[in-house]
Amino acid sequence: MAGRAPTEETVSAIESQIRDVIDLSHRYAAGIDHRDWDLYRACFTDPCEFDFSSFSGTPAAVMARDTWVDKVRRTNGSFDATQHQMSNQTVTFRDVDHAVCITELRAQHWFAPSTMDRIGHAGGVNFCELGGHYTNEIVRRDGVWRIGRCQLTVRWQTGNMAIFDLARAIGAGTLSKD
Repeated sequence: MAGRAPTEETVSAIESQIRDVIDLSHRYAAGIDHRDWDLYRACFTDPCEFDFSSFSGTPAAVMARDTWVDKVRRTNGSFDATQHQMSNQTVTFRDVDHAVCITELRAQHWFAPSTMDRIGHAGGVNFCELGGHYTNEIVRRDGVWRIGRCQLTVRWQTGNMAIFDLARAIGAGTLSKD
């Protein structure tokens, strides 16, 4: 005997939760690209686990979200522009308050040619683009979905990876864009 069909109310509630989880990945990208660090910070639990080992080679680590946000701000905020395109999200609910969201990513990091001139890299390749996906473990607390574990898997890259070293130096104050 077949089970009862879900009600319109049940379907609407499920759709709303899926939208909320997917929206989290968009807020993550917007926070970085618009330099809205409060928006970006609000995407994470505190503490949170970050695994960017496929990009940086550094092992996964649990850290305070403010520590992570400051690290991202100092690097990504030093580029003249970034664009993180998030798409093709797949959401799997483990229970009512836990989900996994896999999001495809294309991330562009760019310095203006004039910036490259000023920092002593005239004529150098001024961009780096990465492709891959995020696997985020999402937790709902007090009705708000946040990332409890963020894992980046880089599948391809093009351009100049060394511009990340330049961005980190600018963020640390050891290199000036002015």
